Amino acid sequence: MFPKGDFKAIMLIKEIVSNLGERLKQARLNADLTQQDIADKTGLSRKVIMRAEKGHAQLETVVAILVALGLSKQLDLFIPIPTESPVQLAKRQGQKRQRASGNNPQLKKGDPAW
Repeated sequence: MFPKGDFKAIMLIKEIVSNLGERLKQARLNADLTQQDIADKTGLSRKVIMRAEKGHAQLETVVAILVALGLSKQLDLFIPIPTESPVQLAKRQGQKRQRASGNNPQLKKGDPAW
């Protein structure tokens, strides 16, 4: 994922993942639901819910928990649906973009895109 020496990036990722787990837990508590309640709603085990709240979850698990909590609309805030400018639309002439070119001059090699 990142070069072995990129300690700062690795620590940032761990911090974000841990924070996301805490947010899932707080949202569950705010909804006055137990881990078992979420497990029952999602069809996942309570252990999987517990691990997600500790920051150890697959993307599908996180989304399932958000849906169970009624927070799936939050995903649009998390990663907004990308829109194209009128100029980009005119250039494409109605063709849906299929792949990235990888020629973005704003990104330096090795820099995360986000």
